[in-house]
Amino acid sequence: MTSRHSPARVLTYLTLIAVAFFSAFPLYYSVVVASRHNSALAQVPPPLIPGGNFFANVARVFDSVPFALALLNSLLVAGSIALSVMFFSTLAGFAFAKLRFRGRNVLLLLTVATMMVPAQLGIIPLYMMMVKIEWTGTMYALIVPSMVSAFGVFFMTQFLSRALPTELLEAGRVDGCTTWGLFWHVVLPVARPAAAVLGMLTFMTAWNDYFWPLVVLTPENPTVQVALSTLASGYVNDYVLGLTGTALGTLPLVLVFVLLGKQIIGGIMQGALKG
Repeated sequence: MTSRHSPARVLTYLTLIAVAFFSAFPLYYSVVVASRHNSALAQVPPPLIPGGNFFANVARVFDSVPFALALLNSLLVAGSIALSVMFFSTLAGFAFAKLRFRGRNVLLLLTVATMMVPAQLGIIPLYMMMVKIEWTGTMYALIVPSMVSAFGVFFMTQFLSRALPTELLEAGRVDGCTTWGLFWHVVLPVARPAAAVLGMLTFMTAWNDYFWPLVVLTPENPTVQVALSTLASGYVNDYVLGLTGTALGTLPLVLVFVLLGKQIIGGIMQGALKG
């Protein structure tokens, strides 16, 4: 039996502390710079303690760009995409993992193969489609093309093929449950841990998406990333203003991790035990 203070255990905790420090320090230093003037960037040594100008810089951000609208748009887009991907990926994963139909393996292979196609190759035809249906400058152009993802389908297929017992589905069918009823009452509860992880990853990806919103939206109706690019597009870069906007744009993601992190980890452990 190893000791509580064995060298291996101490080394493990020191490594975890170092990784946590180097991961969190850039965000902390963004807050430090966001609470000071631009002159603080030239100080040697650089300041490591927040100053007293954070709220003044926040006011400058909201005066420079429609940042409140950007936060609302990003929350709407990321939340809608995350919920949609969770639902449709779980539905498709259930079909690929447990239902038997002709061409199932071919369809799954084609779905996975689309992950190897760079997203940039589809920007021009997708933009032409958005122009034709008059969705440019709207949130529909961001939400609808991303309502399901190949990665989500593959991820849920792999999870459900291991975590969902076939005997459980057969028992439900014996009780007279339809396929749709099996999905709602059997599949969704089992898929909850993986769906939570998929939803978190999808929310982060949609929140941080920059290229497609920059192409299809206008500066008057931006997402957070488009608003941040506007802050950094001046003739002279105002780094304090940009880092203040970055800190504000990162705050919702931090809150999501703080509020839902334990539930997601608990769901993963519960799913692992059930598997």
